Amino acid sequence: MSPMDAAPRPAPPRINPLQRIWLRELGMERLWLRTPPAVPVAKTAVAGSGAVPGQAPAGVSPGGPNAAPHSPIVAPSPVEARRDAPAAPVAEAAPDATPAVVPAVARAAPAEPATGRASAIPASILNRTGPPPRPAPKVEVQEEAPPPIPVAEAVKDANLEQLAAQVVACAACGLCQGRRHAVVGQGAQPTRWLVVGEAPGEQEDRQGQPFVGRSGQLLDAMLAAVGMSRERDVFITNVIKCRPPGNRNPKPEEIAACSPYLMRQIALLKPERILVLGRFAAQTLLGTDATIGNLRGRVHHLKTDEGAQIPVIVSYHPAYLLRSPSEKARAWQDLKLAAREL
Repeated sequence: MSPMDAAPRPAPPRINPLQRIWLRELGMERLWLRTPPAVPVAKTAVAGSGAVPGQAPAGVSPGGPNAAPHSPIVAPSPVEARRDAPAAPVAEAAPDATPAVVPAVARAAPAEPATGRASAIPASILNRTGPPPRPAPKVEVQEEAPPPIPVAEAVKDANLEQLAAQVVACAACGLCQGRRHAVVGQGAQPTRWLVVGEAPGEQEDRQGQPFVGRSGQLLDAMLAAVGMSRERDVFITNVIKCRPPGNRNPKPEEIAACSPYLMRQIALLKPERILVLGRFAAQTLLGTDATIGNLRGRVHHLKTDEGAQIPVIVSYHPAYLLRSPSEKARAWQDLKLAAREL
């Protein structure tokens, strides 16, 4: 066969190492680098030309009438080669392949020691080069605080000192949030008279003592008129131990929360008489909704847990008497009623 009968072999295409790696991953390295065999020129007889089979007609080049002499055959494109040729396994890559850095997504998963099968762990996790993921923060579950002990339960065994400490630390109602001082009480121990008011005022809240200021001075004068003294004979306290905002009237829930302190004071002091000043104090201590006009002028009795009966006399609050001086005569009658009972 003459040199004109076969086309010359084209040179292998030049590829860089990175292209070689990707061809190896795709299984096309051998196919792409393999040199295609020479393709003989088809020798077709031209009708009427007298050409001999296997020989090109005279004056006609092997590539066609318009082809240049000795024109090489173009190698198939990579897409056509990949579509027509069977894929080669990755493991049969050419031994002379240039080593290069393989991207993390193209690395094969390591084989298991026992079975040789690929690991099920994704390559993105095996080839992670960053810091390990931070563990999820531990959520601490806070235990719920035990419910507060009711005031009546907390004070049932307290003495006067313990009771005073409990009043100072009390948070049974919202009045504790705006107070300056909790007013426990002040006076003689033991006592003959127990004077019970409604709630501390502004001056009482500032000083932490009951019945100070103008109302306190009037009360001291009233007691002195019947021969009683705050320091020697009388203990003075209130139903509410904290000042209501703006000196408003105590709310029923505030009275209910604070009245166990008063009842414990009565049980510990054991007074001979109780002088109640003001409507709220009288209604709380006697358990009634009657007006002060219906309650004053007569003797009531308070039954203690020990079964004793303590006489209770109801009168006007000194702050009311300062606003209504005409009622001082009735208050004087109430004081004489309490002294006569003695």
